[in-house]
Amino acid sequence: VAGYLGNGGYLGALIGRFGNRIDKGRLRVDGREYRLYINDRSNHLHGGREGFNAKIWKAEIDGERLVLSLLSPDGEENYPGNLKVTVAYTFAGGVLGIEYTAVSDQKTAVNLTNHAYFNLNGEGKGDILGHELHLDAPYVVPTDEELIPHGGFRAVKGTPFDFTSAKKIGAGDALRGEDDDLRKGGGYDHCFVFEKGRSADAPYAVLYGPESGIEMKCYTDMPAVQF
Repeated sequence: VAGYLGNGGYLGALIGRFGNRIDKGRLRVDGREYRLYINDRSNHLHGGREGFNAKIWKAEIDGERLVLSLLSPDGEENYPGNLKVTVAYTFAGGVLGIEYTAVSDQKTAVNLTNHAYFNLNGEGKGDILGHELHLDAPYVVPTDEELIPHGGFRAVKGTPFDFTSAKKIGAGDALRGEDDDLRKGGGYDHCFVFEKGRSADAPYAVLYGPESGIEMKCYTDMPAVQF
């Protein structure tokens, strides 16, 4: 457990109540401001002081599913609402499925995600810069120096963020270049936005590890993805 909690990168974590950053920890709901814990420079990140990644969940086996459940009480991390969360994991036919359900008794903010990392060439096989990525997203969301978005999209065409045709993640000198958005993220740590009307039945991303020959396809019905 200590190794899991102390890895420093939320490796494999179940993130909540809110994945990613909330500017200055200020959450506004119906005109009321809730001050959340600051744990990432001057911002709130991944649920705060003790996010869902650090909770002991109730675990049950339901047929071929692993179902985790948790009650996050009203006021925890200063979020409003008693929030009941269940997360169901399945693995069948080569498909890893994760399904989240959350119900609150007050209006609140919820943004649950899984924080898995994959090296398709295998553990101990170096970095993933030689992996080939196709990411079907024509836009990226610019941020300030603390990775907070303030509105607007940036077209990826002609930039290091263009993975609309498959290429190596570390292709050329992209990660050592002078792109301002890439510099702010310390590499890729950005929200990629899909075209409206994109079919959720088609993979939004395909990642290939050339050393192993393993290919991973990713699917979502959400409008954007963090890469």
